[in-house]
Amino acid sequence: MANQNSEAAASQLAILLTPPGWELLNSIDPSSAGTKEAALNLNLTLRKAGHPVELVTAVVQQAQLRSKARVKFGPFADRMVFTPAGLEQATRLKLAGLHAQRYTRAGITKVADLGCGIGADSLALASAEIDVTAVELDETTAAAATLNLMPWPSATVVNADAMDFDLTGFTGVWLDPARRTTDTSGTSRIFDPEAFSPPLSFVESLADRGLAVGVKMGPGLPHAAVPKTCEVQWVSINGDVTEAALWFGPLARPGVRRAALVIGENGATELTSSTDFDPDAALRGDVPVGEIDAFIHEPDGAVIRAGLIDELLKQTGGHLIDGHIAYFSTAESISTPMAKSYRVLAIRPYHVKNLRAWVKSEKIGVLDIKKRGMDVTPEELRKILLAGTGKDAKNKATLILTRVGDTRLAIEVEPVS
Repeated sequence: MANQNSEAAASQLAILLTPPGWELLNSIDPSSAGTKEAALNLNLTLRKAGHPVELVTAVVQQAQLRSKARVKFGPFADRMVFTPAGLEQATRLKLAGLHAQRYTRAGITKVADLGCGIGADSLALASAEIDVTAVELDETTAAAATLNLMPWPSATVVNADAMDFDLTGFTGVWLDPARRTTDTSGTSRIFDPEAFSPPLSFVESLADRGLAVGVKMGPGLPHAAVPKTCEVQWVSINGDVTEAALWFGPLARPGVRRAALVIGENGATELTSSTDFDPDAALRGDVPVGEIDAFIHEPDGAVIRAGLIDELLKQTGGHLIDGHIAYFSTAESISTPMAKSYRVLAIRPYHVKNLRAWVKSEKIGVLDIKKRGMDVTPEELRKILLAGTGKDAKNKATLILTRVGDTRLAIEVEPVS
């Protein structure tokens, strides 16, 4: 299955690289293939215009990928080429720029991007006037990277195995290991860092050689798997935790062991700590725990992943409502990009029957449900609670489901801007 997908991608890319294919692709606005219906209509229009079926298929599918890629690459996507797997794992351009800054600040001028994919991070490194060699094992993906990096003379693409590439003369290395596997049923995510390609132990071996090494890992990276010799920074963009980046040698900041970088519409904010992970701090009493007050807050996922809730509590004066749960509470409203805030309206025991009666009496037709620490599926519960509501049920409400100790609670809240 993997070979068939690779051969199909190679065949389509070859068609696109012919003069007629490249001209037709670049004459199309990717938004014209932004939906399935739009892509179907574009397919029919191009066929009616007399273009060969194979060319139309390749052009429409690439236009669809370009449309999706605008989220990560903005207008750059309209002149790039992608593979489905390459786009899925590609770093957002904004984040790739932050990666490149690490190397420029450390004075690193020659970097090997091992496992470059379609070339997103290499593009950012080259834009920062760094001499970058992008190494990619998959021939089709390497071809896509070559096209994407053509505008930058300081970028070179090599079709080779990242683990066999000769690093003589390089002072820096960037890696984005493959974290998915492909079989007859499709692709699935890999969670063991030693099963990544290349594995985390290979990354550590490069750092042990004295190279400036950065590596992009999945946001679910277990704390126990984080090497002792690096800085780890979890990053979220608009509430979506996108990565845990490990930085070794001169790329690591002095006095920073773990960090949470939160990027939103109003800029970027960061929390850091010089200490190692301590999951039992709240249980020992080192982190304040108290009653649910007038406001309840949900920390950004990057803060939770980085284990920096204690630092956030120090900044806000808040306290956890349970030593095992990430929600925290304050008596006064707070303003922080590190958490979503809610005003507490009512606190009820979690009973489905009583909640259904509340939904009916309040004529609630739109219900947002959030949860932590409870074995509840919000989508299924929402269907149960809204079942049988009348046409006049037009009010909106938000519930936070959580527990304090052994007590399960349904907290009615309203979001605070």
